[in-house]
Amino acid sequence: MSYQWLTLISYFDVFLTAAWVTLQVTVLAFILAMALGLLTALARSCRFSVLRFIAVAYVEIIRNTPVLLQIFIVFFGLPSLGLTMGAWTAGIIALGVNVGAYLAEVFRAGIQSVPRGQQEAAMILGIGRRDIFLQVVLPQAARAVYPAIINNLIQLLLGTSLLSAIALPELTGTATVINARTLLYIQTFTVTLAAYLILSNALVWIGGFLGRHLFTPPVTAIKKSGPWFGRNKVKSGGTA
Repeated sequence: MSYQWLTLISYFDVFLTAAWVTLQVTVLAFILAMALGLLTALARSCRFSVLRFIAVAYVEIIRNTPVLLQIFIVFFGLPSLGLTMGAWTAGIIALGVNVGAYLAEVFRAGIQSVPRGQQEAAMILGIGRRDIFLQVVLPQAARAVYPAIINNLIQLLLGTSLLSAIALPELTGTATVINARTLLYIQTFTVTLAAYLILSNALVWIGGFLGRHLFTPPVTAIKKSGPWFGRNKVKSGGTA
């Protein structure tokens, strides 16, 4: 049986490249999701009904439809409108838009968790609305929702496996190709599973490191198994 594992050694560079693609898509899609999530959260609480309607429609449509279908619409549907893009770009956009809808609710909950009295006190002191948001609301909201942000980042990483459906050479898609060539089912997918474990735990460690140094009291990240946007947990605690 050892020779079967040795066969996969020749594919080490292929797995490494696939892991890099997975990580790139994860980071870029997450940046897009963060931007969309924050803008949507702000739009849902603004005074313009049109913006509120658009924000609510975006969140409800994305959160109540399958992410795989959204990927197909971006990759196969948008070219019919003249917006042709590769699997890499389509994957980033589709996952970013999907996760952005979830983060919008996370950010909105964080903003609403800041006591209204603090904002009113800042207004009495003559602080502008913009400065109140940046200096009073955002720092507290960021700490409150940081655990959920890390959880969504991990689930976004795992969700990149769905991009194998549009032939993106990420970890799952690459493993499928290698498996078809070698017929080493157990070995190929065990290596792929290990790669996801390494990447996800690396992101959890980075999240925990940042949480301990960016917030007072510190926030620590602890990942537990769960489904897509499911039961992963990140706990806050400790003192500065």
